[in-house]
Formats: sequence, C-alpha cells, structure tokens
Amino acid sequence: MRQAVRRISRLVALVLVCASLGNVAPPSPADLYGDLFVAVQERRIFDDNKTFADAVPRKAPAAIMADYRAAPPRDDAALRAFVLDRFEVPGVNDAGTGGLRAHIRKLWPHLVRQPAPVVPGESRIALPAQYVVPGGRFREIYYWDSYFTMLGLAADGEHALVESMLDDFTSLIERFGHIPNGTRTYYVSRSQPPFFALMLDISQNHDARVQARRLEALRSEYAFWMAGGDCALRKGACLRVVRMPDGSLLNRYWDERDTPRDESFAEDRASAKAAANRASSQVYRDLRAAAESGWDFSSRWLADGRTLATIRTTDVVPVDLNALLWAMERRIARGCKTLGDAGCARDFVKRADRRRAAVDRFLWQAGEGCYGDWLIGEARPSPALSAATLYPLFVGMASAEQADGVAELTRAKLVAPGGLRTTLTRSGQQWDAPNGWAPLQWIAVGGLDSSGHAQLARTIAARWIATVARTYAETGKMLEKYDVEERLPGGGGEYPLQDGFGWTNGVTGALLDRYPALDREAP
Repeated sequence: MRQAVRRISRLVALVLVCASLGNVAPPSPADLYGDLFVAVQERRIFDDNKTFADAVPRKAPAAIMADYRAAPPRDDAALRAFVLDRFEVPGVNDAGTGGLRAHIRKLWPHLVRQPAPVVPGESRIALPAQYVVPGGRFREIYYWDSYFTMLGLAADGEHALVESMLDDFTSLIERFGHIPNGTRTYYVSRSQPPFFALMLDISQNHDARVQARRLEALRSEYAFWMAGGDCALRKGACLRVVRMPDGSLLNRYWDERDTPRDESFAEDRASAKAAANRASSQVYRDLRAAAESGWDFSSRWLADGRTLATIRTTDVVPVDLNALLWAMERRIARGCKTLGDAGCARDFVKRADRRRAAVDRFLWQAGEGCYGDWLIGEARPSPALSAATLYPLFVGMASAEQADGVAELTRAKLVAPGGLRTTLTRSGQQWDAPNGWAPLQWIAVGGLDSSGHAQLARTIAARWIATVARTYAETGKMLEKYDVEERLPGGGGEYPLQDGFGWTNGVTGALLDRYPALDREAP
C-alpha cells in the first residue's frame, strides 16, 4: 500500500512539474483515482458519469487512495458514502461553506439570459434587455415569478438586472397591451397575477421620462384587466371583470382562448375528456384561467376540491387578484399625482376605494376572520382557506382588526413545521397541501410584519429558511416548491419537480436580507 501511495504521489508531482513547463496535460480523474474511479463509474454510483469526473477532492488524492485501499467499501452504499465523505460532488453534496446567501449569489449568472433574435417558426418572444429565468423547464421569463426574483436581485445589489427586466416588461405591455404569462407565443392569450405595479417599487431609476413611460404602461395593463367592465355591468361577468350582487366590479382570471394549452396539450385534452358532462371549450378556458392565476393547479379552482374535470376558475373571484389590482390602482393614483395629473389621481383613488369596499363586503369573512374567494354561480364566499388570505395584509388594504383575524387563523391553521401551507386540502395538485411556495412565504411575512405581527412573520421566515437550507444541504439544489409538513422536496402537479430556481432564490435572499441571523441558524 505504501508503494502505491508513493507511486501516486510521484505521478502527481511529476505531472505538476511537467504541466508547469507546458509539456504535458494534467492528470484526469481516471489517472488520479485508478480503481476507485473505475468502481464508481462502472457501478453507476451516480446517474451521470460526468458527476464523479467533476467532483472536487477534500484532501490529497494520494491520501484518498490510501483510505480506499486500506478499507475498500463493502457495497454500493458504502462506496457512495466513501466518495461523499471525501469529495464535493456536483449537485449532491456541494453546498459549500458560504451558506445559502453565498450560493444564491453564485446562481444568478446561470439564470441570466441575453437578448437574442427569434428564429422564424419558434415560439419564443424576443426581449430588448437581459433577464432572469426561473430555471429547469422554464427557459423564458415569467411574469409573476419575476417580482420575487427581483426581490433577491435587489438584495444582492443586482440593480441593473432589475431595471433591464422592468424595461422588458414595459416593452411587452407596449407590444401586447399586457404582460403575457411568459415570453412564448402560446402564452400571449393570458397574463399572470399583476405584480408590475409592485415591481416598480423595487426600481431605483428616478428618471422622469422612464417613470412616465412605465406609468403609461401600468395604465395600459390596468385597462387590459378592466376591459370587460361595461360588458360585465350588462351580463354579470365579461372577460376578467365580474359584477358583484350590489353592482360593484371585481375581477377574475380568464384566457382569450378556449382550446388546449400548447404546453400541456395532451394533459388538457385528457382533463376535458374526463369532464363528460361539460363542454370541452369551458374546461379548456378554466384550465387556462388557472394558469393565469399562477396557482395551476389548486383545489381553489375545483368544484369537488380534487379533480381537474371539475375546474371552474372563471366562476371564482379571487382575493389575491383583487388585492393586487387595488395596489395597482393606488400606485397609478400616486404616479399621476407625481406627474401633476390631478384628475387621474382622483379617479384612481376612487377606484381603489370602491374596490376595497367591495372586497370588504364580499371577500372578507368576519365570522371566520379571513379573506376568501367568491363563488359567482353560488353567490357566496368559498369555504376553502388558502394562503391567498394574506394578500390584503401584504398590499396594505386590511384594517387592523382584519389583520388580527387573519394572523390568528394563519397561526392556528396555515403555519406548518417547514413554513406556510398553501391550502389545507391534499388534492395531489401542486398548489395544495403539503406544499409551500416561496412567493406565498414572502406575501405572508411582509403582510404580517407590516400589520403588527412581527413575531409570527419571523417564525414563518425561519421555518421556511430551515426547509430550504436542509433540502439544499441534502440535494445541492434550490427547488421550485417544498413539502412544508415534512421539510422535503415538494411534489404533485403535471410536471416533475424543477430546480433552479428563480423565485426560491429571490425570496430566500430577500428573507436573509431581512433576517440575517437566519443564515447562521439554518441547519
């Protein structure tokens, strides 16, 4: 054994000397680790042979080989444990020593995309400036994801990226009249939760011309959401606008098309086929509307709370959407005032006041102490509790009494060991229990903290960060969603769990910026 160690040491020394003279290539992993390398690769200890070839040793190769020959691992499990103890293996145990925050900062460059011309016939929509994608199967910019990504970018000092993404979204509104779900041609018929107004709060660009252009874009987006207003007053519901029982107007999700989604074509046709007693076009419209909500899919939209065949998204007035539109109205009023347009400012203050009154009348459930969705066909509030109840706190439209009620119910029912629950229903859909999602953690923390419930806000943040940190330590990945009951990777839905991941990176970074001690407390 001593001879083998000396031989490897001499080989490494010789190669290093020769390499310094420019005469020979450096040794490959196969050269350095010999029979250990052969065993790991041939026995498929890692799914991809490139994985071990890219591993970083934690001590000298000769010492590793001495350990290997002194006590050869008995089986595959022991061999894997041997390797993980002595190497940092990409995507397996390479969390590093810098903590979550340092890892997130390293991830941003991998998710940045540069403008590029569109090839004729492809589905991608071109953008004028660089942007950040979520990661995994999501290779284009997405609307509401980007707000939460921007939070992390701003916390990490990436202000130029925030501004370039705002330029991209402004461009999309100018071209299409709204921000599509994502930058693909098959997404243009719908939008997503309208966070553009809140994105503008993150901007550090105070140039008057830029602000005027963005305000005009924001007003155009508002017009898109309210386009069915006159029609709704006559028919009860039209496009994205709903006439409530007292004649006031609130909003719902919608999609201009009533065909299967291009990106989920087979799945949508199967769902329509399963809904034998419903017109396929209505099923498709409701599936698409749920995709516009971002909660695709959730028991919130399902009549039986379980199956996609009963989806009824267009029959629901969602509390989160209307909270975001109230925030948009308030910011348009503020922007108009700044530009000296008093008439516009007064108009949008009135619009915001009317919306808040309608939300209080129809979406606030005083007996339960929570906000909920409104079921149009049944003319009553939905009994289902979801994390969407925290949106009015987040945007600042809840009274102190309402915030206290929501906080109490959140503490009693929505807080899980690993963060905030999405709903209390286990439907198998991804926007249901036991999953928790980064954007909802931020909404909850921000809403509770700003309404006098700082300790509950910090508890949710701490539990979420612990879940993300634990999963990262075990997998080397930042994931799209998590099981907040068991503090594990999340599941459910119509596609495999994705890693990357834009909004998890953004929210985690922003929470660590708000609560720096959590980086040290995380496991």
